[in-house]
Amino acid sequence: MDWPRIPLEDDPSDVLRKAARGAGLDAAALAHRTGLDARAVAAWQAGDGVPTEDQARALAVVLRLDPGKFADTVAQRWYPGAELPPDVRHHPHDPHPSNGYLFFLQDGKTAALVDPAGYPKTLLNAVNEGPYTLRYVLITHKHADHCDATADVARAFPGAQIVMHKADAHAIGGLAKHALPIEDGAELPFGDGAAIRMLHTPGHTDGSSCFLFRSTVFSGDTLFAGSVGGAYGDVSTYDDILASIRFKLFTLDDTTVVMPGHGPPTTIGQEKAHNPFF
Repeated sequence: MDWPRIPLEDDPSDVLRKAARGAGLDAAALAHRTGLDARAVAAWQAGDGVPTEDQARALAVVLRLDPGKFADTVAQRWYPGAELPPDVRHHPHDPHPSNGYLFFLQDGKTAALVDPAGYPKTLLNAVNEGPYTLRYVLITHKHADHCDATADVARAFPGAQIVMHKADAHAIGGLAKHALPIEDGAELPFGDGAAIRMLHTPGHTDGSSCFLFRSTVFSGDTLFAGSVGGAYGDVSTYDDILASIRFKLFTLDDTTVVMPGHGPPTTIGQEKAHNPFF
């Protein structure tokens, strides 16, 4: 199924800000290290204009970005080519600007919901229109635009098992005590011969996690098409989010489809080839 062409989650200014924050460099420090004008660097970070090809490459070297890939990002020379897998359904998390997903077994009856957020009616309709038996509610991390409708979904589907990392589970209040804690690399049984692999990918938050089902990985705010999530962990860091992607997601097959928490889908192979953070 084709995915409508929507903007990437991060534009060049977002990539620049995230990399600069991760490197601990403000505009003045970046300007000093690259020989560029500090006012220009600050403007680019604010989304006012973009650097030239040579300027982008100079910034990338200091920020530990790939120079060629960052230059491509600045020039908007790449957009991911990926389709929605046939066993996945997407729904918006209005009023949030985030993605929600349902994926299901080939029997068309049993489903798992990724990130219960936004208007509860949208989520309940997505499950009931199947109609599906909801087996799991999988939560990638603690931010409201990914879990603020958990209580409503739990009331509507009391038989569904909530799955969330214990480091982030406080975000769903009293439901946390009923949540199955994520164990990195462990699998959740999901029908005959099917399973969902849990991957703990700290960095965006301490409990950030991804879920792999067959050849699709639901990456939350860990990995976006052409970018990564911001590092907002209490303990985990920017380096942790890069390591999570490099050693847990990039070890998946290149054809694995990535369904991110924001922006369009991509594949592991395309991210290896085009994501400027790697």
